[in-house]
Amino acid sequence: MSCDEDWDAEISNPSYQKPPPVNNAWDNQWESRRDGHSSRNSYSSSPSKPKEYPTINEGRSRGRGIWFGNNEASRSDNNQNWRNRDDGSDSFSNSSRGDFGFRGGQRGGRGGRRGHSFENKGGNFERSYRRGNDREQEDRQESQSSSIYVERGCVGKIIGKGGSKIRELQDSSGAYIKVTQEENDAGETRVDLRGSDEQVSKAKEMIEELTKPYNPPSRSFSGLSMSSGTSDDVQDNRPKINWGMIRANQEEYNKIKFEGLPPLEKNFYIEDHAVTNMYPDEVEKFRKENMNIIVNDLSKEGNRRIPNPVRTFEQAFQHYPEILDTIYNQKFTKPSPIQAQSWPVLLQGLDLIGIAQTGTGKTLAFLLPAFIHIDNQPVPRDQRDGPNVLVLSPTRELALQIETEVKKFHYKGIKSVCVYGGGNRREQINVVTKGVEIIVATPGRLNDLIMNKIVNVRSVTYLVLDEADRMLDMGFEPEIKKILLDIRPDRQTVMTSATWPPGVRRLGESYLKDPIQVFVGTLDLAATHTVTQRIEIVADEEKKERVVQFITEEMGPEDKVLIFVGKKLTADDLASDLSLNGINCQCIHGDREQCDREQALSDFKEGLTHILVATDVASRGLDVKDITYVFNYDFPRNMEEYVHRVGRTGRAGRTGTSLTLLTRGDWRSAQQLINIMEEANQEIPDELLDMAERYEAHRKKIQEERENGIFRERRGGGRGGRGGRGRREDRMGVFTPSYGIA
Repeated sequence: MSCDEDWDAEISNPSYQKPPPVNNAWDNQWESRRDGHSSRNSYSSSPSKPKEYPTINEGRSRGRGIWFGNNEASRSDNNQNWRNRDDGSDSFSNSSRGDFGFRGGQRGGRGGRRGHSFENKGGNFERSYRRGNDREQEDRQESQSSSIYVERGCVGKIIGKGGSKIRELQDSSGAYIKVTQEENDAGETRVDLRGSDEQVSKAKEMIEELTKPYNPPSRSFSGLSMSSGTSDDVQDNRPKINWGMIRANQEEYNKIKFEGLPPLEKNFYIEDHAVTNMYPDEVEKFRKENMNIIVNDLSKEGNRRIPNPVRTFEQAFQHYPEILDTIYNQKFTKPSPIQAQSWPVLLQGLDLIGIAQTGTGKTLAFLLPAFIHIDNQPVPRDQRDGPNVLVLSPTRELALQIETEVKKFHYKGIKSVCVYGGGNRREQINVVTKGVEIIVATPGRLNDLIMNKIVNVRSVTYLVLDEADRMLDMGFEPEIKKILLDIRPDRQTVMTSATWPPGVRRLGESYLKDPIQVFVGTLDLAATHTVTQRIEIVADEEKKERVVQFITEEMGPEDKVLIFVGKKLTADDLASDLSLNGINCQCIHGDREQCDREQALSDFKEGLTHILVATDVASRGLDVKDITYVFNYDFPRNMEEYVHRVGRTGRAGRTGTSLTLLTRGDWRSAQQLINIMEEANQEIPDELLDMAERYEAHRKKIQEERENGIFRERRGGGRGGRGGRGRREDRMGVFTPSYGIA
């Protein structure tokens, strides 16, 4: 029996019973009377009430999720319609069209009005299914606007998974809630609220309650003593941080907190005569020929002399022969552009912001001056309270890569450790407590060790924020803030990034003191010019077939390909499908065990497998110089990620190729992609140009509708809603089940 037959049979069945209301306000069951059937009580033993017939507004179709929302004016007509079913006729007439509201998927808390009409003529039904409700209509008529600011790390709590939490807040408070992308000077995100005064006030209270710091109850076990040093439990014993007070009295706070610290030396640069005697024209020519180096003085005065770049390793480190010996052993020929300009700045003890594409040598740019900084401090190394150099990294892969670079340079017995989540915490603690000069860490694990008083960062005098844009994207700014509170303010700070978005600029202004800014390449977002970028527009269901075709027909036996996907589940599925097709590959993403991730990277680097499927967790931490292809199976979330993905190939003077699959849903990024490809002198396919034009026309149309007041009336229930189950009439006039999707 079809769904339609089942529906009609249920309504026409003489024994069909109307369900009780949801709120159980009645004690008596009511049922339709047809052909002499009478009402009986099956829900309560209380005495029967006089026969009453409910209005449609008082019933819910049981099991179908449909709320009947007629207004008062039409109730009498509806009552009569129900009574008409008792006269033995085969037709049922609902002459009043009520509002059948589906509380479906709402974006922004505003369900639109969308309905389907069912006209009853000769046994057919007419019903309207709409999402509008009286409460939301009243909100539109009289509303107040207000805004509050919340910590960036709390935005996820407000939105919830898939927007579930913000919908819950809107439903509970009755206010319209919108999380914007605007921030104040303190880095807090603005949240707009709209509704009546009472609704806005309630929404504020709920958001404040949701975002206030959580203080877990203390757990004590009688008769047991817990070790505070090596336990895997993270215990935050520090008091709640009052950010407002700290910002207002920062200088006084730092003066009191860090008084009595040992003296600090930062300037160790002895400029070579050949560098000093460079003419301005020579300097300008060198910078232009080396990837268009641009140097800016970001101090308040802005008139300091900017150091000239070095052209050889000897010009930078001639007074440090051990450094030169290590460089010669690595068989480097000359400094990279970012190194040539950064070394004179850092050896003078100045703060630095280095903006360069991936694979340009940023790690050695800050690492070699760090060795000299450690070795030349006034306090002997065995008398220092803790590490001198701290390198913060966004991912464990990148942290391990930096530690590998540190260990290549055996400079005067300097020791290092890498601490990161997912690694063996006890082993990391054992190494730290034995004494190290360099800590490479991810923010989360380092905060764990600081809070448990295992690591003392008051001794840090050289701080590196590596891949700062990536750390901000991953939401690490609150963790970074906590760490920097315990580091002396007169430190030397280095910040590196591949892009220069507003968040990175704000971070640089907040935590660096009068820095020198070094750009290598274009000031705009750009992919490396050593990579050939290819774009293909496909349907979603064609992606896997295209990957297999690429691997079997285009890859050579010595080629290596890094396949980027957008989700962990996609990574597992794709890797499994490739393996079932007899293709040897490895997979890496955040949910895999650390040992499995390290093994996958090792196999890829050593050539045991030539195919690695990865999420963006690997896009910053993977340094494999012989990757020949980058395959973007899913288009990245933003263009910054696209640049970083593409930068995984074409490294260390080599060339590479990137192949990106675009689908219809990626059309909003088409114009930005065209801009990047034009800057790199890449061939742009006609399909991509057409996609960008179509999206621009669509965007203008939506903008016009919004300005004319049409857009709000058409918004509907966002993505179609997840509400009650109705029916709709297809083109052939046949009723088919509908799930709130127009």
